Parts: sequence; C-alpha cells; structure tokens
Amino acid sequence: MNSQPSRHWTSTAPSEARLQGINWGGLKTLYVKEVRRFFKVQTQTIWAPAVTTLLFLIIFTVALGRQGKVVLGVPFADFIAPGLIVMAMMQNAFANSSFSLLVGKIQGTIVDYLMPPLSTGELIAGLVGAAVTRAFLVGAAVWLAMALFPGVHVPLRHPLAAMWFALMGALLLSFLGLLTSIWAEKFDHAAAVTNFVVAPLSLLSGTFYSVEQLSPLFRAISHANPFFYVISGFRYGFLKAADSPLLVGATGLAVLNLVLWAVCYALLRSGWKIKN
Repeated sequence: MNSQPSRHWTSTAPSEARLQGINWGGLKTLYVKEVRRFFKVQTQTIWAPAVTTLLFLIIFTVALGRQGKVVLGVPFADFIAPGLIVMAMMQNAFANSSFSLLVGKIQGTIVDYLMPPLSTGELIAGLVGAAVTRAFLVGAAVWLAMALFPGVHVPLRHPLAAMWFALMGALLLSFLGLLTSIWAEKFDHAAAVTNFVVAPLSLLSGTFYSVEQLSPLFRAISHANPFFYVISGFRYGFLKAADSPLLVGATGLAVLNLVLWAVCYALLRSGWKIKN
C-alpha cells in the first residue's frame, strides 16, 4: 500500500478563496452586461440626449447669441457647445450608474451582483466602466450633431485636455450615481439627487456663461463647484481658453474621484443598505 498521505482533491481549504488576482472573465461579463443593457435601448440612452442637448444649443443661441455676442474671444455658440457636450456626458454617466444596483434592490435581483465571484473593486470597475462608456458614446453623438450644425465650430485643439476632463467628469458622476444607487431605496430617492444635486450643479457650472461676469461672491461659489472645473477644462480642449486654473482643476478632480472611489468601496464592502 502507498504510505504517502493522499492529497485533497482541492488545492485550498473550503473556507479559503480560490480565485487569485483579478477575475478578468467575470469583470468583462459584468461590463458587457451593463453596456448591452443601455445599448439595447440606444434611442433613449444615447440619441435622445444628443437631440435634447442640440435643442439647448439652438434655444440659447437664438435667445442670447443673435446679437454677435462674444465670450472668451469666441462666438457665443462656440463657447457653450463644449460645455453642453460634457454636461450631457456627465448626466448620462450618473443616470447609468445610479440605475443598476437600485433596480436590483427594487426587483429583488441584487443577488445577481453580489453572488458572482467578483471582488468589490471589480464590481465597481464593471459598473463605473459601463457608465463611462455610455458617457463617451453620448459625447460622441452630441459632438457629431454639433459639428454638422450650421454656425457652430467644435474642432479639437487640445485633445489631451478634452479627454482628461471628460474622463474626470464621467468618473465623478459615475461614482456619485453609484453612491446614489447604494443609498436609495426607490426611484424617488434617485430622482431627488438628480433634481436637487446634479441638475443645479450642472446648470450653475458656467456652461452658459463665463464666471468672470459674476460678482465676487458668486464667482467664489462657482469655484467651489467641481462641475465648473470639468466644464472649463473640457472647453479648453476646444477653445484653448478657460476661466479656471487647469492644473488645479485636473489635480483636484483626480483627488476627488479617488475619494469617491474609496467611499464607494467602503460602503459596498460593508454591505450597507445592500446586504443588511
């Protein structure tokens, strides 16, 4: 008889994790699932925001830009176009990331996100990655629509700046949307964040005006709005002109996104309002 002890058929004890490193297969599956979810209704999730944003451009151009108004040395339509593009990107990033976990809690399918062998970081990466993808698809659709619109010029003069601030803005709203979906218990809660947080910060971010035209008090308030740095930095990528310090905005947004990531990670790992 063989005197050597028989080896167990598993390489690890039952209580130990068997997956080592990053579960790329699971992460890809979650990401593709989330992308397919919004792409299946692309008329509503991608093209409708492009049409709505184009209507904003038409209305404000007709109302404020017909007298040859110039802001930051460019025609008014060229001034507001980049802000409208990135504002649409941010709003749709929030809409996407605030939906998945919330609808899972309401419909009782949250287990589909919690049971697969995905770490907390992988879960965040899949959800946020899909939201950023939707944001960039919306941004591309809006940019294309504005490029074809007469009287509007949206050439990229500094692509790296535009890409960086677009990414920072999309991540910012993706993390905020994920926090909303963790906290919210019904769609009314998510709508409240949209109406009382996201919408005011978007409209008061300098999209339709230069903050240099404001009084010192309101100018200081605008500089405390992170959306302002996204709008101004993204606009610089098209106009090579900005009304905010680019380095301060780029660094501050990166730090803020890291903080929001850490908060999302801590809340998801604790299971607050998800497992409890």
